[in-house]
Amino acid sequence: MCTARIASRGAGGLIALLSLVCQAAQLPAGNVRVDVAALEEKTPKAVRQPVSYVLGPDDQITIRVLQVPEIAEKPVRIDLDGNIELPYLGQVRAAGLTAEQLKKDLTERLKTFVREPQVSVGVEEFRSQPVSVIGAVNTPGVQQIRGRKTLVEVVSMAGGLRLDCGNTLNITRHMEWGKIPLPSAALDATGQFSVAKVDLKSLMEAKNPAENILVQPDDVISVPRAEMVYVVGEVPKAGGFVLQEREKMYLLEALALAGGVNRTAAPQNTRILRKSSSNADGKIEIPVDLTKVLNGQLKDVPLQPQDIVFIPGSAAKRASLRAIEAAIQMGTGVAIFHR
Repeated sequence: MCTARIASRGAGGLIALLSLVCQAAQLPAGNVRVDVAALEEKTPKAVRQPVSYVLGPDDQITIRVLQVPEIAEKPVRIDLDGNIELPYLGQVRAAGLTAEQLKKDLTERLKTFVREPQVSVGVEEFRSQPVSVIGAVNTPGVQQIRGRKTLVEVVSMAGGLRLDCGNTLNITRHMEWGKIPLPSAALDATGQFSVAKVDLKSLMEAKNPAENILVQPDDVISVPRAEMVYVVGEVPKAGGFVLQEREKMYLLEALALAGGVNRTAAPQNTRILRKSSSNADGKIEIPVDLTKVLNGQLKDVPLQPQDIVFIPGSAAKRASLRAIEAAIQMGTGVAIFHR
């Protein structure tokens, strides 16, 4: 006897295949037994997703009724209220139902007009597909995607990436749609979601097109902000600077990005404010003689994410500068007077 308990997409195809195997083994084809219930139970949800897809506003479906030519097999769009308009039946609620559920509902309704109506419902365009895009994008929020959209397309719909975006993009997907087709994909602690990371630089530069996967309904795409270091005080361009793909930045690099130091700075009294590992709310001060670093007498100092480099001013230098400016103004005034 040839027995099979195999999970596959189609029981009919397996029965035919097993029949051929049994014939090759010179076994009676009638002894082939396939447990269809086991097949359905073991079939991955991702395979059954077209059946379980819930219709929503702006989806486009086709409805065909053999005995009612007025209901032709032509595209019908679900309106924003979730209804469709059909001959004889008027408004019919479609949103919130699967294609199979809508088929059963229409069959029951048409029994008033037709004996044993033969109804078929197909989904032409999956348009009610909310996808959440959050984090370092220009217009975060819920995007209603239409049709097949890739990861890059959805990020573009969210206004593109901000300048302070990080190096990776995170995707969270409900297991109803199957595991995310990426090498980094893994299940979360509950086993209900598939989570994966994508290298943003590789994605945007199209180095690996396979990373630009199709987005599925209810996906959550998050783009974390990049780690930053800050330079404040006596510098021409104070502010935060993104680490980008670099894991660390050195003091002189940060100083160059800030435009150097002002004439009134006291670089020998530079301090780095860093988060304390022992106190989450506190910071520690690291004194640095920037003058010696610039002269090569001290090694450049590596910075950590969220470090704040503070370059104080010199009161003596400010006083001297004001005196020089006053003298220049006075001299200019005297020269003009003599003329």
